[in-house]
Amino acid sequence: MSEQTNEDLIHALKIAFCYMPKAIEVNKYEYGDRYQTVLDQIQTVREVLLMNEVDPEEVYGEINPDSTPNSSY
Repeated sequence: MSEQTNEDLIHALKIAFCYMPKAIEVNKYEYGDRYQTVLDQIQTVREVLLMNEVDPEEVYGEINPDSTPNSSY
């Protein structure tokens, strides 16, 4: 595999983040005893995005601009 740049890795992380459940959707009923682990993993990804100056709230719109509603502001 060719050497990945940090930009490539952040882009891949953004794509993966789009497919992760939202933290508000994670509960013990749906995820059983793993729910806290899932919440911790979501938080880890959010923190890495933030450390790389990426707003997690804007990632979906960046990755999927055609299926993102227009901003209201």
